[in-house]
Amino acid sequence: QVQLVESGGGLVQSGGSLRLSCTASKIIFSIYTMGWYRQAPGKQSELVADISSGGSTNYADSVKGRFTISRDNAKSTVYLQMNSLKPEDTAVYYCRADRVIQYWGQGTQVTVSS
Repeated sequence: QVQLVESGGGLVQSGGSLRLSCTASKIIFSIYTMGWYRQAPGKQSELVADISSGGSTNYADSVKGRFTISRDNAKSTVYLQMNSLKPEDTAVYYCRADRVIQYWGQGTQVTVSS
């Protein structure tokens, strides 16, 4: 079945960087819009960034200028480079593939200490 596997989360100090990766299998990756979402404790899930099949990107206002989403269709992988991390970026980060039907990864924890 379709699988999205995230990696790259962890514990980092405020101001630090992390790069998340999400590798997909059993889908034609190149035709999907790929997105990163996050959910902090007690809060609703929110879109962090997404990238269309054509490479157009969209970011939440809270991460503009700090995070960069990119994709490598040959590797069926989407990345989220996160710089200048803040404690409020602490959340579980999920990868999503979207083309009519949505598929989700299992999530990876990002914790930013102050």
